[in-house]
Amino acid sequence: MTSDPYDPTLPPGATAVPSEADASYARYRAEDRSLGEIASDLMDNASTLIRQEVELAKAEASQAASRAGKGVGMLAGAGVAALLALIALTLALWWGLAVLIGSVAAPALGWSGLIVMVIWLVVAAVLAAAGRAELTKVKGLPKTAETLSKIPNAATGNEEENR
Repeated sequence: MTSDPYDPTLPPGATAVPSEADASYARYRAEDRSLGEIASDLMDNASTLIRQEVELAKAEASQAASRAGKGVGMLAGAGVAALLALIALTLALWWGLAVLIGSVAAPALGWSGLIVMVIWLVVAAVLAAAGRAELTKVKGLPKTAETLSKIPNAATGNEEENR
């Protein structure tokens, strides 16, 4: 609770409790600090702020990595399930072709196995060709390489050489 120092209800010689703003101003007026001390305090405060921001970033990155890890685990599980489904589909196709080529009593398992293998080889060849075509389109990091090459000139004050 603050009170007015000129409050007539205060006994003579009694001082009122100063407000927070008044106390801050009084500390400011009482301090006899050099510009170097003020700059040092400013740098300490900036350093503390940067450290706190780095700690916050670490905590956020840790949480994000944990969630990403769970997501990757679930995707891996889905991939395993899809692979098992593909194996079951392959076996069903193999058996169906064997009965279609031969008969129920004497399925042609050898020929149907070769046919299914050829189908999978064609799928693999198409995917490999498409993947290779995509990889040839990758040009690296041209913008990053360009900006990184400008850093030494900027650091030495020769920015006009970057133009």
